[in-house]
Amino acid sequence: MRKAIAVGKKEFRQIVRDRRTLMILLFIPVFFLLLYGYALNFDIKHVALAVEDRDNSVESRAVVSAFLNSGYFDMAATIRSSRDLERVMDGNVARAALIIPENTGRLVRRGQPAPVQVVINGDNANTAATVMGYAMTIVRSVSTSLIVEQRGLHLVPPIDIEPRIWFNPELRSTLFLVPGLIGFIGMITGTISTALSVVREKERGTWEQVRMAPINTVSYVVGKTLPYLGISLLSSMGIIVAAMWLFELPMRGSWGSLLLAAGLFLLGALGTGLLVSTIADTQLVAFQVTLILAFLPTFLLSGFIFPIQNMPRPIQLVTYIVPARYFLVALRGIVLKGVGLGTVWGHLAALAGYATVVLGLASVRLARERG
Repeated sequence: MRKAIAVGKKEFRQIVRDRRTLMILLFIPVFFLLLYGYALNFDIKHVALAVEDRDNSVESRAVVSAFLNSGYFDMAATIRSSRDLERVMDGNVARAALIIPENTGRLVRRGQPAPVQVVINGDNANTAATVMGYAMTIVRSVSTSLIVEQRGLHLVPPIDIEPRIWFNPELRSTLFLVPGLIGFIGMITGTISTALSVVREKERGTWEQVRMAPINTVSYVVGKTLPYLGISLLSSMGIIVAAMWLFELPMRGSWGSLLLAAGLFLLGALGTGLLVSTIADTQLVAFQVTLILAFLPTFLLSGFIFPIQNMPRPIQLVTYIVPARYFLVALRGIVLKGVGLGTVWGHLAALAGYATVVLGLASVRLARERG
């Protein structure tokens, strides 16, 4: 027992002296608990709502107020035509739209059914089903209050809801999960491939030859990135084709737009891997750093599984540095909605900016190591 205690004391002193190990043991678990404890939330709130009130009566305003006061919907836009509706839905300005036709108030006062339409973005099947349930409950509640106001003269609910699901009318969860998986797989494979390729040279002792080679750092980074970019693009396109064949994933947009979005996203992933390689000296450490920088944020903070709008504001700010957040919006827009580059240009610009930053940082750090 004394020998075991002696070994334990020695190990404890070694852990205290090794600040990296101590940081991993104490800080990382607390960090993950706080980050993902707040981020992981299946509740659907603050759904962006567009409203088209063609009646503008007391009854129609009561319906709009019921939606906005429920705590589940936030006013995102006021629309006046079907073109406005397509614009806000394609651009993710709103995830649902409430359309109240003319003569709604007059029909309610006569005791006749007055239909209102709720259009829901169905690219996320689970969210769409929940939003549809919210809308039906709210309309049912408004109908009950109107019956009470009319002193029970009309037993038929005066307002009837007509839900309509866009982009995924059957609410197939596969159409939501498969694009997310494409981004997730691309981020992981791209980051790991370049990270391990450079670290492998350090472990094998060939890094010294690279340092002495008559080649500048930019050329080295480009040469390291291009082969993996070509292979990753080919792999991503193969995954999409396989998903179209196996899971009936539609392709409503342009293949050129999809190739551009995938290329920018993979450039950022490969740049992240190169940046990791400047930090890690062994393949095990590179894999662990990749897990923290690529795997967990892409899975949890990109909107792949958990809606970003339901996260606390500080966590939402963190998601702005997760490239998969932008790629998934662009990918689902091109594949499921058939939007063009004009609709997703902001997300593509964010991907290009991220790739530029990480490749630039990787080049600077590699230049220092070679120097």
